[in-house]
Amino acid sequence: MSVTRSGFRARIAVVALSAAALILTGCGTGVTNDDEQTDMGDEVTVENCGRDVTVNGAPEATVGMHPAQTELMLRLGLADRLVGQAQATAQALPDDVAPLAEDVPVLGDSAPPSREDLLAVEPDFVYSPTTYEFSAEQGFASIEQLNEAGAAVYVASGGCADRRMTGEVTDLFTDLKNLGEIFGVQDEAADLIAENQAELDEVADATSDVDKLRVAQVYFEGGTLQAIGAGIEYNILRLAGADNVYTPDQDAFADFFAATITPESLAAEEPEAIVFATFDEQHEAATREYLTSTFPDMPAVREDRLIVVSTSDMFPGTLGNISSVRRIAEHLYPDAF
Repeated sequence: MSVTRSGFRARIAVVALSAAALILTGCGTGVTNDDEQTDMGDEVTVENCGRDVTVNGAPEATVGMHPAQTELMLRLGLADRLVGQAQATAQALPDDVAPLAEDVPVLGDSAPPSREDLLAVEPDFVYSPTTYEFSAEQGFASIEQLNEAGAAVYVASGGCADRRMTGEVTDLFTDLKNLGEIFGVQDEAADLIAENQAELDEVADATSDVDKLRVAQVYFEGGTLQAIGAGIEYNILRLAGADNVYTPDQDAFADFFAATITPESLAAEEPEAIVFATFDEQHEAATREYLTSTFPDMPAVREDRLIVVSTSDMFPGTLGNISSVRRIAEHLYPDAF
């Protein structure tokens, strides 16, 4: 197998492209405020992607740079702090929170907003899934430009450059803790962490005694088949109780979380289940057709263990990471739930 970035395009590769484009190292979890519940006028500093992110009082004009980040803001009770929601067509907000965002201006469609559009809403806090959304060469506002305009920038911990290959689902909890400190909503953040940790614990308990199935995670588009062997995607499968076919210690994934593979090499692995990410119904249908027609004798196909997840749910710092763990586990081991 040889490492490549082709075939993923912006839908899934932006996380890794940002790592190559921006020199942002380190992703700490430290918070330099010792108060149990932050006073709305306190200065709070958290470490994020090797930078100190400081706010003087809770931000009042926030932009969620992806629906996953917008959703988290809404669930923390911060709807009235949102002045923009970006990449809004990339993923629908859940029905229970979507009404809260009806009056929040949409910036761009499925792509990050331009520098001009983002700066026009005068944000004082910008919350993004990855560093890609701040690529100046793409016409986006850079972190430095936003800082100069008075906006603090926070990137989901799993989207930091140095975490792309080693990110974990629980990086989300770091983000929630930090957001709780920044906005003075520690109790709401703690409740959300506890709720989602309980979800992971339930899956762990359900799958603790199963005979683990060998699972391959792949991505298919434009005739190119890729294997996923590192990063949050790998961790999601592990938490779902899978025995991953592709792992970070394999040479193909030494520098990038995906690698182009041949159909023959996938067939030789004889996976008992396949997980694949798609961005819409047509992509799902095309991928499923490719897998079933190309590998009719593969155990995963014979046993109808082709498990689809949304590409958006595999982005760092999203509640979709949690739901994907459960979705995959339930399909792998239905008798355990």
